[in-house]
Amino acid sequence: MADLQVRLDLFNNDWYRPGRNIFIRLVWYFINLFFFRSGWLIFSFPKRILLQLFGASVGKGVVIKPHVNIKYPWKLHIGNYVWIGEEVWIDNLDQVQIGDHVCISQGALLICGNHNYKHPDFGLITKPIIIETGAWIGAMCRIGPGSRIQKNSVFSLGAVFTGTSQPGMIYQGNPAQPIRKRNT
Repeated sequence: MADLQVRLDLFNNDWYRPGRNIFIRLVWYFINLFFFRSGWLIFSFPKRILLQLFGASVGKGVVIKPHVNIKYPWKLHIGNYVWIGEEVWIDNLDQVQIGDHVCISQGALLICGNHNYKHPDFGLITKPIIIETGAWIGAMCRIGPGSRIQKNSVFSLGAVFTGTSQPGMIYQGNPAQPIRKRNT
């Protein structure tokens, strides 16, 4: 066992605080399951209300499609006129801030947590995600912990990104690289 790089028996996540007690998290789990992750509620208005009841900041004109998964609404800020597509997963172990006029397309994943592969205890690491005004996260994109998507950036189909984007650039690939300036 001395040559093991990861020792999961050493893992300890006691320091992490999700932000609400176990009862609230459990209630949110079922609300998320029945009203967000399911496909039967197609209207955005009740979803916006539910998010606000659980502590999210939600602007006007927000569209939330069916089959969206949101980990913790109390760690979520959504600006005005944001579109969140089918099967988006906001795995916000940390704060996620989404600016105005942002589109997050189908199947995109915003993930605020990861594990420390450099340490045997595989400790949890969390960092916020900020998506600025006018950005477009394309279908099936993966945005990693600590990312800052600057104003008017575009991430094309399936891009994988962690870091700070350049404003107004189009990104493509894995890892996502800027390929050209966005024509506005």
